[in-house]
Amino acid sequence: MTATTAPSEARTYEVKTYGCQMNVHDSERLTGLLEDAGYLPFDKQGAPAGDQADVVVFNTCAVRENADNKLYGNLSHLAPIKASRPGMQIAVGGCLAQKDRATITEKAPYVDVVFGTHNIGSLPVLLERARVAEEAQVEILESLDVFPSTLPTKRESAYAAWVAISVGCNNTCTFCIVPALRGKEKDRRPGDILAEIRALVAEGVSEVTLLGQNVNAYGVEFGDRQAFSKLLRACGGIEGLERVRFTSPHPAEFTDDVIEAMAETPNVMPSLHMPLQSGSDKVLKDMRRSYRSAKYLGIIERVRAAIPDAAITTDIIVGFPGETEEDFAETLRVVAESRFSSAFTFQYSKRPGTPAATLPDQISPEVVKDRYGRLVDLVTEIAWDENKRIVGRTVELMVAEGEGRKDAETRRLSGRAPDNRLVHFAAPGDDLLTDGRGDVRPGDMVTVEVTYAAPHHLVADRVVSVRRTRSGDAWEARTSAPTPSGVGLGMPVVGVPAPLPDAPACR
Repeated sequence: MTATTAPSEARTYEVKTYGCQMNVHDSERLTGLLEDAGYLPFDKQGAPAGDQADVVVFNTCAVRENADNKLYGNLSHLAPIKASRPGMQIAVGGCLAQKDRATITEKAPYVDVVFGTHNIGSLPVLLERARVAEEAQVEILESLDVFPSTLPTKRESAYAAWVAISVGCNNTCTFCIVPALRGKEKDRRPGDILAEIRALVAEGVSEVTLLGQNVNAYGVEFGDRQAFSKLLRACGGIEGLERVRFTSPHPAEFTDDVIEAMAETPNVMPSLHMPLQSGSDKVLKDMRRSYRSAKYLGIIERVRAAIPDAAITTDIIVGFPGETEEDFAETLRVVAESRFSSAFTFQYSKRPGTPAATLPDQISPEVVKDRYGRLVDLVTEIAWDENKRIVGRTVELMVAEGEGRKDAETRRLSGRAPDNRLVHFAAPGDDLLTDGRGDVRPGDMVTVEVTYAAPHHLVADRVVSVRRTRSGDAWEARTSAPTPSGVGLGMPVVGVPAPLPDAPACR
């Protein structure tokens, strides 16, 4: 669908995103597609109370059990609004749509469009088809037709961007339904990835996050086992690209050439998110995770030997079927040895369609809750101790937008350190703003001295220096200029990844 086939009167849209980073990135494609087709973003602040966009799109997650309840609760809230507004449309996409393709319109007959993970590019056409035919359109493809990165994109901000290097996953973890919904791994060619990054840098982006369900398996499709480390090194040769991150690797396929590339490529940041899931070898086997705790700890030891200041984060599931108190004690042991700077911790959630859902010895909610509380206490204690080690150090931050929820109250700004720690810092004094062009902007760089540590953030009361950047210029240009009505096909616009959502990806 192109802008010429959109409804004659401009209509507004809103995309609601749930789940992992891949969904956040897919939503950037969905907003780009809609604006390319002539739709306008819905202005919540400028709209009358209770008003809704003409088109509401839910980009859903299927990883956790409450995803279903959340979706249908939100849909039922919109039902009376839609009934009173002829022409309003509701679309449901993402992993839950891929899974529940046959039941969404039965449970919510007022939904106009259901589309899957493999055909997000069909959304504008399906909306128009539903409008003309006055009946729901359901289209679910079983495999990827067009790689999402070839679609129009509207990114959220001007200094950092997700760049997908692959989609899908070849692992068969028993707790995870996502590979069944996103399909087998499909890799982009390195030249296409690097071309997208160069285009982003030319627009002002200075940080990219390489994104995949299992990034360190990248290259399996074209037979190069060192393709990921080569890609990291190639990113190091892109002038103007200051920070490179990636998420998420799988411990079973984490190789020393990646560690060497991280250590030897200056713009690859000293941060690593590597899911553990469990510290028990028995539970890892039941999860069908093809590594054991000794291998995991060995990777961490080699990473820290090569990159002493690396901050390592993880995902952990508590209460997997058959987990004993001894198994849980093994998880606590590995957490204690790993010294994670933070961890996403989850209570096991049974998902129909996964092998784990039918395993015997499902753990009672009371036991799961108790173990979860003990794990969170340990993770928090270690993270706080690790953050205290940073107090007194000088670190360079990239100024962030929207990450300090209390910045207005505390009169601070927020930014991310190279190791991805969140730092709230005092606004720099006039003596550091010598060019007369105003305050620091998102995307600019500030060097600060850390003065206080909390479990989940740091505070810096002293700013040492300020460096205005092309990314700050791009942010300023974007926020002062009118939002363009569309996005050109195949040419990414600058943007920023949202903070990691509180849900595990398939990794």
